[in-house]
Amino acid sequence: MKKILITGGAGFIGSHVTRRFVINYPEYQIFNLDKLTYAGNLENLTDIEDEANYKFLFGDIVDEDFVNSIFRDHDFDGIVHLAAESHVDRSIKDPLAFVKTNVIGTMNLLNAAKNQWEENFEGKRFHHISTDEVYGSLGTEGLFTETTAYDPNSPYSASKASSDHFVRAYGETYGLPYVITNCSNNYGPNHFPEKLIPLFINNIITNKPLPVYGDGNYTRDWLFVEDHAIAIDLVFHKGKNYETYNIGGFNEWKNIDLVKLLCFIMDEKLGRPKDTSLGLITYVKDRPGHDLRYAIDASKINKELGWKPSVTFEQGLEHTINWYLSNQEWLNNVTSGDYQEYYKKQYNK
Repeated sequence: MKKILITGGAGFIGSHVTRRFVINYPEYQIFNLDKLTYAGNLENLTDIEDEANYKFLFGDIVDEDFVNSIFRDHDFDGIVHLAAESHVDRSIKDPLAFVKTNVIGTMNLLNAAKNQWEENFEGKRFHHISTDEVYGSLGTEGLFTETTAYDPNSPYSASKASSDHFVRAYGETYGLPYVITNCSNNYGPNHFPEKLIPLFINNIITNKPLPVYGDGNYTRDWLFVEDHAIAIDLVFHKGKNYETYNIGGFNEWKNIDLVKLLCFIMDEKLGRPKDTSLGLITYVKDRPGHDLRYAIDASKINKELGWKPSVTFEQGLEHTINWYLSNQEWLNNVTSGDYQEYYKKQYNK
């Protein structure tokens, strides 16, 4: 039986990946390692928590002794590394926290994997999940490709760029078998409401302001989280060692256009008069080092592995809104902090 470690498996993207691996690969033993910070929520995984091939591990990847101990105890065959501090605004306020988790934490995992596997790398794989933000900012034209030079502009993106470099260095220096994926902005169910889409859904429900940075013309490529989970599955199982794959939604939206679309759909869903929520839009001071545009060329993963998005952005956004409206108890638990009580109850911590 293959043993697969998924780090950050109770987070937004991680919970979708963990569920997919547990359900689709019953012959695997899936270990979900999560520190359960504010963004890690075991309520995301209540439907699989009793599956025979699933086990939760509570711990911090920054703790070197702990990481080494779980590798000794379980002898993992593969790692899907999603654990990360990921919110740019938080990185501006506390950059060192991002260095600790995203750089030191990744180093601890790399060292543990190298030491455990170095006598026989056959059948092993370290899949490192990264971001398009490592490439910096685009002008009005062009796309990020796998060969785009790194040019990170925030403490978050700098920490992820550093971790990417260390993964590649371990492949080059020690022969550690790895794949790296760099994704665009994710959206979908179970997203902690500090990011734009879930934050604005919650704020529209509760009639709170919708804070838009600058003039709202910052452009992002958006990727539905379930499509991302499928892509991670494909790369982990069928990608080539020592390769990088960019994963994007093949669509771009200016923030202000996305917010207006979100307002339109939400007003319709909530039975409010047309354009009601537009009045909640509030332009706020721009954040430092704000990248103008990200856009990913995902043709490599499409050509080599046959992956492409299964939904348009409009379809994915409506699905996301419907999920939040149908799961307001989850949303209330997250915004109030009550979801942390679930962990205490389940694991007596």
